[in-house]
Amino acid sequence: MATGTLYTYPDNFRAFKILTAAQYSGAKVTVAPNFKLGETNKTNGFLKKFPLGKVPAFEGSDGTCIFESNAIAYYVANAQLRGENDKDAAFIQQFINFADNEILPPAATWVFPTYGIMQYNKQSTDKAIEDIKKCFTYLNDHLLTRTYLVGERISLADITVACNLLMLYKQVLEPSFRAPYGNVNRWFTTVINQPQFKNVVGTIELCEKMAKFDAAKFAQLNPKKQKESKAKENKPAKEQKKKETPKKEKKEKKKKEESEEDDDVPKEPKKNPLADLPQTTFDFDVFKREYSNKDTITEAIPYFWKHFDKENCSIWFCEYKYPDELKRVFMTCNLVGGMLQRIDGLRKVGFGSMIIFGEDNANTISGVWVFKGKKLGFELSEDFQIDSPSYDFKELNPDNEDDRKLFNAYLAWEGDFGGKKVTDGKIFK
Repeated sequence: MATGTLYTYPDNFRAFKILTAAQYSGAKVTVAPNFKLGETNKTNGFLKKFPLGKVPAFEGSDGTCIFESNAIAYYVANAQLRGENDKDAAFIQQFINFADNEILPPAATWVFPTYGIMQYNKQSTDKAIEDIKKCFTYLNDHLLTRTYLVGERISLADITVACNLLMLYKQVLEPSFRAPYGNVNRWFTTVINQPQFKNVVGTIELCEKMAKFDAAKFAQLNPKKQKESKAKENKPAKEQKKKETPKKEKKEKKKKEESEEDDDVPKEPKKNPLADLPQTTFDFDVFKREYSNKDTITEAIPYFWKHFDKENCSIWFCEYKYPDELKRVFMTCNLVGGMLQRIDGLRKVGFGSMIIFGEDNANTISGVWVFKGKKLGFELSEDFQIDSPSYDFKELNPDNEDDRKLFNAYLAWEGDFGGKKVTDGKIFK
């Protein structure tokens, strides 16, 4: 039975699954009482045990040190929670990945603006809602004849998925929205009302009215944005009208032209945005396998520079424009994860390495991208431009030694980043 100390901040939903797993297994996990995010995890003693400075982090009584919440939850769990046979264990892992990769990114996109910690974007939110509906439809069908996600008893699958759904059920899933998903609601209320779960998260009150973006709260948490907004409002009316009128006229003209079209005339199919990209000798799939399966510094990076086609491909550096808006690191990770999920159509012709630097309330995002063609991949279609306007992009010169070193550092996640400390990151491949 595992025993040890868990380092985390209050109300961290990633820590909830660890503490709930410990409740079921009987593992003796104590939350570090004097932990202060941004202080404790920056001390030499902490970094010696957990070099990335991330939380949750677990230190066992035998000296075992583990970071990443899913790994810790597995460590403190028992055979029932992990799966008592290989088949169940595989399905449990499937749902753990489903919770983090399919549920969490759209949930964060939808919910975080209601907390005022992220700017509201209608297009992003609408897509996130549709993604959540897809997840709920799948879960609802899966739970039609099942009490729990895997097997006949609660497992890490139930604990992880339920923890990632908490913010949705508390903030935005009002009765009318959740009504079509009766099987999911029944399962969720069953799980959260188990004594072991309630001992960790307390009593959960389900949302009665869908929370909306709170502009006042966002302005309060992001004074820089508020100042920019007021500056825009204070522009002379004539200047604003001059800027806005052409767009309005263009929109009305387009609407008029569409209304004059004959409905019986079939419209041309939407053109594939990747169709006009040039042929290239650089095989993205082969490079991605090299990067995934071999040592980055000694094999993957040399392979890249040996085969990169600088005539028909391009390399870019990007940096997030609004670092003052970034709060907790896990939220920043979800922001990046959501972006990568929404540009899935670029996967065959692109590769990216996005790194998150710093700590809670003082973190930044930057990264490097490789695209087929000499044009920035995000500009190929409006579908790829949901998140990219929030970044500044600069094309890198493959013949410039400094640009090559910068690119190599972002692929390896180590090197000279101007004193910035790597905290987390995401790979688009």
